Amino acid sequence: MNIGEAARRAGLPAKTIRYYEDIGLVAPHRDANGYRRFGEREVHKLAFLARARSLGFSIDDCRMLLSLYEDRGRASAEVRGLAQRHAMEIDARIARLKEMRATLGELIEACAGDERPDCPILKDLAGG
Repeated sequence: MNIGEAARRAGLPAKTIRYYEDIGLVAPHRDANGYRRFGEREVHKLAFLARARSLGFSIDDCRMLLSLYEDRGRASAEVRGLAQRHAMEIDARIARLKEMRATLGELIEACAGDERPDCPILKDLAGG
């Protein structure tokens, strides 16, 4: 199948598929005219990557996950460890976002939001 059909079936933009090919995550067959030809295996890999990326895994993590997926002798402990590290990173990001939201909330509360020019939000952003 061509890249458009593979994109539709995998739920990815064709541009993303080209990028994944450029960085070596997928390697579709090339016809004599240079057109990409995707088989079921490549489409499955692309759908796998789409799901992993939707869960926030990095490209490097996706490369590792694909490698582990294709390795029938893998230990599931490796996969679990990678997923646990990723979950911890997500938790850390959530904590940072909550801190940012709390700070922003305090600044919004401190701002009168009226016609006066003084603004605690701008003052804080300026470092004062």
